[in-house]
Amino acid sequence: MTNFLLLGMLPSGSEWIIIALVILLLFGGKKIPELMRGLGKGVKSFKDGVNEAKDEINKAKEDLDKPTEEKK
Repeated sequence: MTNFLLLGMLPSGSEWIIIALVILLLFGGKKIPELMRGLGKGVKSFKDGVNEAKDEINKAKEDLDKPTEEKK
C-alpha cells in the first residue's frame, strides 16, 4: 500500500523538465558539470566503501570458518 503512495508522489515527465530548468536557473550552466562531477565522485566513493566493507566481512567470515574446518 505504501509503495503505491510513494509512486504517486514521484514527479512525472513534465515536472522533471520544470525541476531541471529551476536547477539550471539556480546554478547556471557552468556550475552544473562541477556539481555532477562531485556527485559522481561521491557515488564512486560510496560504492568503494560498500565493496571494502563487503570484503572485510567476507574475510572475517573466512577467518571464523577456517578453525572449524581444521578441527574436522
